[in-house]
Amino acid sequence: MSDYTVFPNAPITEAVIDIKAQLPEETDLKSLESFHDHIKNRFSEKQEQRFLKADFKLSQKDKLSSLPTKTGTQGYFFRSHKEKKVVQSKIDGFAFNKLKPYENWELFRSEGRDLWELYSEIVNPIRVIRIGLRYINRIEVPLPFNDFSEYLLTNPQIAPNLPQAVSHFFMRLEVPNPDIEATAIITQTMDKPTTAQRLPLILDIDVFRITEYLGKAEDMWEDFEKLRDFKNDIFFNSVTEKAKELFR
Repeated sequence: MSDYTVFPNAPITEAVIDIKAQLPEETDLKSLESFHDHIKNRFSEKQEQRFLKADFKLSQKDKLSSLPTKTGTQGYFFRSHKEKKVVQSKIDGFAFNKLKPYENWELFRSEGRDLWELYSEIVNPIRVIRIGLRYINRIEVPLPFNDFSEYLLTNPQIAPNLPQAVSHFFMRLEVPNPDIEATAIITQTMDKPTTAQRLPLILDIDVFRITEYLGKAEDMWEDFEKLRDFKNDIFFNSVTEKAKELFR
């Protein structure tokens, strides 16, 4: 584990603890909705989480045709607008989202764990099959600047004989970490310039581990600590010192 600076103006706009689980066959939407009864004093707003599924088939004459679209409810969002938090109770697991402002990992992990344990008592998952942490960072850099490398160490490179101006970019990398049997999906893109003449650079870090945990799974939370360290390694080794000055 590396010792990294805690910035007073960290660029985190959203952090997510995500736990995919296999639930008992008899679990229904009513069970998932009943989770709200235990937390609605804080997470007052309830919203259905909908899905849309569109299938296609290829005929013997190589013609592609669509099958009827399926829609339905796969779970619920429970929101606290005051605390800027969201709990997700889903047919395939649980998630806890914290929007800006993000305080610190210890508070976020502790609350997420408490909510997960309450969810587990209600739906009694058979096993956990995937755990993940996702941090979305919005780094607003002052305009103008000469090159993305002033702020991001992984950045889009344009062939030298082409025009060098960029109006948009999108990069997605998958980086395995065999030491902890985890994978990171790193996405970088940019938003439109703000009225204050700053260009938002988005650094989205999603780290996950596909494995199996049974029972209370104390080792699952130990592995979340490893994912958090992996996420930190990616973030601090992806931004330059000039970028870090924006967070101080």
